[in-house]
Amino acid sequence: MKALAKAKPEVGIWMQDVPVPQIEADEVLIRVNKASICGTDMHIYKWDPWAQANVPVPMVTGHEYGGEVVEVGSTVRRVKVGDRVSGEGHVVGNKSRNARSGRWHLDPETKGIGVNLPGAFAQYVRLPEFNVIPLPDDLPMEIAAILDPLGNAVHTALAFDLVGEDVLITGAGPIGVMSAAVARKAGARRIVITDVNPWRLEFATRINPDIHTVNVASESLREKMIEIGMKEGFDVGFEMSGVASAFDQMVDTMIMGGNIAMLGLPPKPFEADFGKIVLKALTIRGIYGRQMYDTWYKMLALLDNGLDVSGMITHTFSCDDYQAAFDVMLTGECGKVILDWQ
Repeated sequence: MKALAKAKPEVGIWMQDVPVPQIEADEVLIRVNKASICGTDMHIYKWDPWAQANVPVPMVTGHEYGGEVVEVGSTVRRVKVGDRVSGEGHVVGNKSRNARSGRWHLDPETKGIGVNLPGAFAQYVRLPEFNVIPLPDDLPMEIAAILDPLGNAVHTALAFDLVGEDVLITGAGPIGVMSAAVARKAGARRIVITDVNPWRLEFATRINPDIHTVNVASESLREKMIEIGMKEGFDVGFEMSGVASAFDQMVDTMIMGGNIAMLGLPPKPFEADFGKIVLKALTIRGIYGRQMYDTWYKMLALLDNGLDVSGMITHTFSCDDYQAAFDVMLTGECGKVILDWQ
């Protein structure tokens, strides 16, 4: 089969012919229809220090996809051949305290599809039955391909009560933009999103016309707060950037007793004013992946109830045009980029 692999320990990605995966008794084989390129895939493409430390070479990459079950193992009962599916990309163990307590997404034995295990930038991917997510018949495969990052947004946005709250989002990447849509759907009042990339901020308002944006390279967040009628600080923050200055600004503009959900992964450790965090009585919650499987149920329910994220998809390429797709991602001027494996 065709597959995009990290074939060499250097910048780039390569199309190869590799064997179709052979499934075990508790696994299914999925024919990939659509897949989308993630920020993690770009770390692997660029072969940055994180990728060098975590990704064995060679490795078929990709973990955001939708497809159809074409084969099931002998013990599989929950899905059948022909089912339309996506998949949770974290393959977990069953020995740790977290796993045995049902907190699967916190299992320390977790391995990632397309990171430590062969991925979905391929015509076929194998997956444990436990990880398979059956899809509604009317859910487009393009949307199935972005459920994984939407789940990050849902997990972050629903970490704290949002009804009637003022929300600050630092980082207007795809997950930040989707988290704004989720926050509005969940009842947030004012939503402000910050970034330094003008294209991303314009895209954020294209997807969420009633939010407020601030380019912190040239505009004042404090002035925007006054302009939109805020008298105190933000009640809830979503830190999506992993940038020290963005986190500091979020801490500065939170209300006393405010809550911060932190998904952005800093490229390296940074200092924070913990005195200010303590004296403002802030709660900071680290967000990792999606909750298995509560986030998936909530996400599919939100979509069924009218949440529209179709505008997040800005480009679609044939899998054979993968280099053009990765080149678009490198510009930073795109939403979700889809690879068509049909």
